[in-house]
Amino acid sequence: MIKNREGVRKAAAVAGLLVVGVYIVFQTMAFFKGAYALSSLIKDSLLVGITAGTFYLLHKRSVHTQVSDEQYQLATLINSMPDFICFKDGAGKWLAVNDFGRELYHLKGIDYRGKTDAELGELVPFFQAAFLHCISSDEEAWRKKEKVRMEEAFEIPNGEVKTFDVIKVPVFFDDGSRKALITIGRDITQQKLAEALLIKKEKLSVVGELAAGIAHEIRNPLTSIKGFVQLMKETDRSAVGYANIMLDELERINGIVSEMLLLSKPESEHFRVFSLTEAVKYVMSLTSHEALLKNIDFLYDEQTSKASVYGNKNHLIQVLLNVFKNAIEAMDKPGNIYITIKTAQDDHIFIEVRDEGVGISKDRLEHIGEPFFTLKEKGMGLGLTISSKIIHDHHGTLQIESEQNKGTIVKIRLPLYVKDTAVFASK
Repeated sequence: MIKNREGVRKAAAVAGLLVVGVYIVFQTMAFFKGAYALSSLIKDSLLVGITAGTFYLLHKRSVHTQVSDEQYQLATLINSMPDFICFKDGAGKWLAVNDFGRELYHLKGIDYRGKTDAELGELVPFFQAAFLHCISSDEEAWRKKEKVRMEEAFEIPNGEVKTFDVIKVPVFFDDGSRKALITIGRDITQQKLAEALLIKKEKLSVVGELAAGIAHEIRNPLTSIKGFVQLMKETDRSAVGYANIMLDELERINGIVSEMLLLSKPESEHFRVFSLTEAVKYVMSLTSHEALLKNIDFLYDEQTSKASVYGNKNHLIQVLLNVFKNAIEAMDKPGNIYITIKTAQDDHIFIEVRDEGVGISKDRLEHIGEPFFTLKEKGMGLGLTISSKIIHDHHGTLQIESEQNKGTIVKIRLPLYVKDTAVFASK
């Protein structure tokens, strides 16, 4: 009789497990439906739903009865998932969290069970702001009495900002009182970065097309004006001084037009193998006089013997020239500019240029590289826009880190040239 009761109890537990699992599956799938086109993500959501229901019941059953091997396997599956899964009771106290969550919030070795977000914020002060934000977002789910979806971003100890796509599902008792809250979070940091890069690429493409059209329209009358000014200079000696000024200004306009045309030209033209270290040293020699006038020293650190890249040498020199000039102009007193060249294990070369200048405020840093945005009194704000396009067309990245009154660091990453693998330029 006792055995029979035990069998019924286990069967009921399994049935309850399936019911909760299927319920959350449909809730979760409804949430993800239409948000992503990839069927694999929907399958992942299905897995999250089933395992979430299982994990919750595992916690509840562990108080009353022995957990079966199958349920342990499901718990292991949840703990191996790269998603954040957390369960709280109706009062906001943590009941259970998977290994990913414990590692994310540095909860390993901390008795988190039965504690609220506010209490956990005191135990792990670094994440206090993130925990307090969870209280308000949890309350939103309770208030709406239905599943909610949101993006939550917070900084982790290494300085990286993580972004999560979060689903919160409130569960109520029959009388409508709060029973539990299930939270599932997926790390979409890389996805957000990829989206930002795509948007930036599309902006550059549009600006390139626009710039090409404007440049051609300007260059045609510019040629005619320049011809007549030269004629005036030759025929009217009294106007030579004015003519020279006009020709200089026309040449400056022509230079701006040439910059605009660079935005629309394909960078795969004139690609060849060359030494990037030699290009850096060449740019250092070009800008050394300007640096000397401001009592600025170049401190060069070459940490690699492999520095060959496949690309357009003149255009990459233009990028380096722009970076070096910006570094010099940013320094209003004597100091150093640090240039470091090194390679990484993934067959890429890094150039880092760090100045001791005034730095850039956070709000302005967000706009650096956007077309026509500039911090200079003179200039069109196309220098870094063009530089970003050139680096992108060389399958590289250009990053700028800065802090006001502490200087700026420009990081350029390019693929190293490996014999017989330089075909990337034609792809």
